[in-house]
Amino acid sequence: MEAIAVKNIQTNFPEILKEVRNGKKVGILYDGIKTPVAMIVPYIEEIRAERKIGILNGKVTFEVVGDGKITVEEFLGL
Repeated sequence: MEAIAVKNIQTNFPEILKEVRNGKKVGILYDGIKTPVAMIVPYIEEIRAERKIGILNGKVTFEVVGDGKITVEEFLGL
């Protein structure tokens, strides 16, 4: 990972973005701190697949009796 001081970001921003587009991570150093306080990373589009709820999806049903309200004690099994 490359690191760059905040004061140098504005002048070098186009070059920084080119490096990030090529997969490089760039740390941002703030006011002389030697460790990064933020990071610019490549954007990765999230691929969302249809998720199954669980192994019992479509195999189990349930019924709510009454208004469905329970007390805290009933919920905790006390």
